[in-house]
Amino acid sequence: MRPADLKPLIPALMLAGALAWLAQSAWTLREAHAERAVARALASNRDVEPPHGASGELLFARAHFLLVRDRIDEAQALSGRIVERGGPSVAARFFYDLGNARSRRAVGAVESSQIDKAIPEVRLAKEAYRSALRADPELWDARYNLDVAMRLVRDFPELEAGEQETKAQPKKLWTDLPGRPRGLP
Repeated sequence: MRPADLKPLIPALMLAGALAWLAQSAWTLREAHAERAVARALASNRDVEPPHGASGELLFARAHFLLVRDRIDEAQALSGRIVERGGPSVAARFFYDLGNARSRRAVGAVESSQIDKAIPEVRLAKEAYRSALRADPELWDARYNLDVAMRLVRDFPELEAGEQETKAQPKKLWTDLPGRPRGLP
């Protein structure tokens, strides 16, 4: 075909391109509207599942909703998608919130004298704060809360498996949880 033969097709091709662009724009607007509706529902304390292709911010909003209500396992299931879609700042905020939820649960266990239940929660909180700091090293709140959690339960290096484990271990005389810190560091 010669270029002169293509001239009558140009308006039809331009129209098809404009329609494709319009359809794509309408689809994007519809997705944005659906995300705003889910965000409004979460803000008004209604439990709404985000759409499958939700942004990292919306997934974080859902995780925050769950963490505030002590539904940690459900929120933690969203962590992979939050990290993947949200970027480092959203991931840092998620892990910070996760650490806070774990810390609240640990303090509640300490207040009800369930020390054995509190120790793993504090350790999981410390890991969450460390993940937040890996995502955003400048997140001062995570650094401070990690310091408080470090004072709650000490980290000891694990012994290598060997002869030392075969000997009789003495009974543990005190817990790893010395008590809740009071005052500033």
